[in-house]
Amino acid sequence: MAGSAAVLEDGSLISRLDRRLLKAEQLLALLSGLAVFSLMILAVVSVGGRNAANAPLPGYVDWIEQIMPLIAFMGIAYVQRQGGHIRMDIFIGALRGRALWLFELVSVVLILLLILALVWGSWSHFLRSFDFAAPLWSRDSSIDIGLPIWPAKLLAPVAFAVLSLRLLLQVWGYGRALVLGLEAPVAVPLIQSAAEQAAAEADQMQGHDTNGSGQG
Repeated sequence: MAGSAAVLEDGSLISRLDRRLLKAEQLLALLSGLAVFSLMILAVVSVGGRNAANAPLPGYVDWIEQIMPLIAFMGIAYVQRQGGHIRMDIFIGALRGRALWLFELVSVVLILLLILALVWGSWSHFLRSFDFAAPLWSRDSSIDIGLPIWPAKLLAPVAFAVLSLRLLLQVWGYGRALVLGLEAPVAVPLIQSAAEQAAAEADQMQGHDTNGSGQG
C-alpha cells in the first residue's frame, strides 16, 4: 500500500539537487492538474453545445486523447519523490538501518532500469510519429479532426526522463545511507508511522491556526 512519507532536507549537494528537481516535478504535476480541469471544461462545452444547439464540441474524443498523457505521466516523478506510489510495505516496515536502505536501493535500481527502457521505447515511438518534412511535423493524426499525435507521444519520454533523474537521486540517497549507516537520510522518502503522520498533520494545522491568528 502507499504510505505517508517525509523527505528531509539539509545543505548537502544531494539535498540542493533534490530541491531543484522538485521545482520541475511540481510544475509537471501542476500541468497534470490543469489537464484534469481542462477535461471538465471540454465536457461542459461539449454537453452544453449538444443540449443548447445540437452542436457538440468537434473532435471531443481527439482532444481527450491528446490530454490523457498529461494526466497519466506528468505527475509520476513528483509522486515518486513524495513516496506516494502504491507498494507493499508490510515487510519493509519491519526493517531498520542498513537492511532497510539495501532493500530500498535494490528496489529503486530495478525501477530505474525499467524506466530507462521505457524512455528508450517511448522516444522511439515518438520518432516514428514526428517528421519535419510532414504537414504539422506529423506522420499520423487523430481520426476525427486530424490533430497531430506527436505532441502527446512526446510527453511520455519527457516524463520518464524526469522520473529517471529522480530515481538516480534516490539511488544516490539510499546508497549514501547504506554506506554511512545513516538513520534519516535526505532526499529520499521516509515512510512515516501512523503516529508520526498524525503528529505532522497536527503541526501543520497548528501552523495554519497560528498564521490565521497573526493575520487577524
